[in-house]
Amino acid sequence: MKNPNVVRNYYVLPCCLLLLNLCVELVSYKAKMIDDVWLRTLAIMGMVLFGGSLVGFVVAPAIGLLVSWLQRSSRQSWGGLGELLFLLVLGALIFWLYYRIYIVGPESVLPAEWQNPVFKR
Repeated sequence: MKNPNVVRNYYVLPCCLLLLNLCVELVSYKAKMIDDVWLRTLAIMGMVLFGGSLVGFVVAPAIGLLVSWLQRSSRQSWGGLGELLFLLVLGALIFWLYYRIYIVGPESVLPAEWQNPVFKR
């Protein structure tokens, strides 16, 4: 691909936004441990605001550097086929994460220690 910004703007950036959406889904899952609906809503908003700021200013630049390095190294090693393979693997990984979270459940991607306890009502 001739222009890496085209790939970044139309494929990699939306993939990063999808990953951020998955993080919001995990926050919502963990917030279900709070019984009071008002407090749960405030907790979700606070975690998303804090997490969004953290992602925007700290994590996103690091992920951007990692993705561009992986994309560049795959392009240098394998040429256009390597870059295409990288993009396919990135899309497949995000599809797999979405499948696991929305079909199997958020607990399927979390370590056992982070899963919500099962309450019997």
